[in-house]
Order: sequence, then C-alpha cells, then structure tokens
Amino acid sequence: MGNKKIKLNILGLSYSQTQSGAYALVLAEEEGERRIPIIIGGVEAQSIAIKLEGLEPPRPLTHDLFLNFSKSFEIELLEVIIYKLEEGIFYSELICKREDEMLHIDSRTSDAVALALRFECPIYTYEDIISKAGIVLDFDKKEEGQSLIPSAPKPTTDKYKSKSVEELNNLLMEAIEDEDYERASEIRDEINSREK
Repeated sequence: MGNKKIKLNILGLSYSQTQSGAYALVLAEEEGERRIPIIIGGVEAQSIAIKLEGLEPPRPLTHDLFLNFSKSFEIELLEVIIYKLEEGIFYSELICKREDEMLHIDSRTSDAVALALRFECPIYTYEDIISKAGIVLDFDKKEEGQSLIPSAPKPTTDKYKSKSVEELNNLLMEAIEDEDYERASEIRDEINSREK
C-alpha cells in the first residue's frame, strides 16, 4: 500500500505570517526535504517552545500535568500520528499503551506534538498527507539547527549587555515565573553567549 508511515522531526516554531497571535509549527520529514507548517495557538506554541528550549516552568503546565497524570496511571504514549488533513486542519491521534492494551486517543496536533516532546516519543504522518501539505523550504542549510523559537529582532538583546551573569540569571528566573518564555529565551541566549 502506497500510504507509508513517515517519521517527522520538529524543526521549530516561527510567528505565523498569516494570522496574528498564531505560530507556525514546522515539522520536517526525517528522510527528506519536505516540511509541514502547522498553524497553532500561542498557548500550545509556548508549551512546545519551553520543551524545545529546555526551560523548566515553576509549575506544571497542562501538558506536563497530562504527562504526570498518564505516568501515575501507567499509561505510556508510544507515538503520535497525524492521520488526516481536511480543510487545512491536521488531525492527530495519540497511540497509548496500558499494560497490554493499545488505546487510540484523538488529539489536536499542537497538543499531540507538545506531548510527544514530553513523552519523548516519535511523531509520524502518512505519505498522502505529506505529499499534499509538504513544502520544500529553500533556505540556506546553515540556518537549520538555529532556534526557530520566536524571538524579537536580535538588536534588542543589547539591553542585557551591561548586566552581569548573576543579574541575568535572576532576570531569567523572573521571566520564567512571569511565564514570559520569549524573554527567557533571549536572556538565556545572552547568558550562553557569555559562556562561549
């Protein structure tokens, strides 16, 4: 059957050019050049960004809660499958396992990806979906691997130049407590650039 399962990796997030307040989550096929951009809301984008950036929120976010809840009841998330594309909306399901029982749970794709990051499980789609929705981005190879987490234009990071690393660490904690993850990632970039 020509509809084979294709593994996707998370390439990153960027501001949506088309919808204000929304983000584009970009998934990339592991064995190829095609990318699937999926428009998601700010809350889910934030939840994904935190995990991608390796930031620890002070209290569990909804997806962390889901992880803790599932683990408490010994339900494992094995994989996420984006199984349908209809009228521009991607439909996903969570493939879960409890003891010897396999469960399929319907999910929004943004939630499914946020959970896949937390359970460290693979994300798949089918060939017919990626052939419909996939685009090949022609940007320079060196761009890959850079964070696509939404960040303000770089010059604004100058405002942290005069601060000591200790001050920056305090600001980082404040930003995380305020749930301002965009600022947190800017501050963290500045801390990292000092350490190089």
